[in-house]
Amino acid sequence: MERMTEMGVSDNCKGLILAMSSSAFIGSSFILKKKGLKRAAARGTRAGVGGYTYLLEPLWWAGMVTMIIGEIANFVAYIYAPAVLVTPLGALSIIVSAVLSHFLLKERLPKMGVMGCVSCIVGSIVIVIHAPQEQTPSSVQEIWDLATQPAFLIYVMATVSVVLVLIIHFEPRYGQNNMLVYLGICSLVGSLTVVSIKAIGIAIKLTLDGISQIAYPQTWFFLSVATICVITQLNYLNRALDTFNATIVSPVYYVMFTTLTIIASAIMFKDWSGQDVSSITSEICGFITVLSGTIILHMTREQEDSNSNMQKTSRWFTREDSMKGVEDEHVIFIHDSDYLER
Repeated sequence: MERMTEMGVSDNCKGLILAMSSSAFIGSSFILKKKGLKRAAARGTRAGVGGYTYLLEPLWWAGMVTMIIGEIANFVAYIYAPAVLVTPLGALSIIVSAVLSHFLLKERLPKMGVMGCVSCIVGSIVIVIHAPQEQTPSSVQEIWDLATQPAFLIYVMATVSVVLVLIIHFEPRYGQNNMLVYLGICSLVGSLTVVSIKAIGIAIKLTLDGISQIAYPQTWFFLSVATICVITQLNYLNRALDTFNATIVSPVYYVMFTTLTIIASAIMFKDWSGQDVSSITSEICGFITVLSGTIILHMTREQEDSNSNMQKTSRWFTREDSMKGVEDEHVIFIHDSDYLER
């Protein structure tokens, strides 16, 4: 039993390192891609208006490669550590992006932004300290037994039912007006995506260790579920981003997706079994702290974007006659393509 505990601690440490590395890579990728987009815009048509000059920019490709490495590290992290540890640490990528933007892109990080970063770090530390030790299943069949337990089957049926109701009834009527419809679909399906990917990752790890899991039909079932869920998740996430403001979509989606993922993982893999009430309470408090920091950071970004747009507003004074007084002047505000005269 002592050996099993030591192995669990070791696996948690591997998952922690991978999750933090993933956040560092993904956060850095945003900066590299943005610098690449700026260089490309200086030489040709901006990507925002349909240009593809960025495809010739090495920095943009460096950002893409960095992001892929980060996503792979995140995938592997789920093999070694529970979702309650890995998923909230994704918020650290926002901190990396915000800090690097401040120094490399000269985008000022306000005091509220610093407070958001500190909240994310403090919450993450609390989660890491109190994270449960996970025992890795020894076969896909064992994972299948966890997936077919009554509690998780009830969660799956409830999730699929709600998703179908959202897609069939609510999406045609309210999808364009309420972002919770799209994000609800993404988050619910996303929770099933994570547990399926975790099952696939464990199967790959066992196969590489010499215990082949390819012959098990459950392996291919989890792969099929993960593929369907990822496609559905990306489809409705793109719809949400295309319809609503990204500065609002991102934090709401992060909160919903992370919460449902932790719930799904806790039910299927029994992440909190064996933990006392104080540890579980500490994890929940740390999770709430991370969520609060994430929301503060996104609110700060939205405010910065608003201030930046205000600075782009130009004031023009025109005189109908050079002999008329100031009271006869017209002040014209030009903000992007909107023209307001008073």
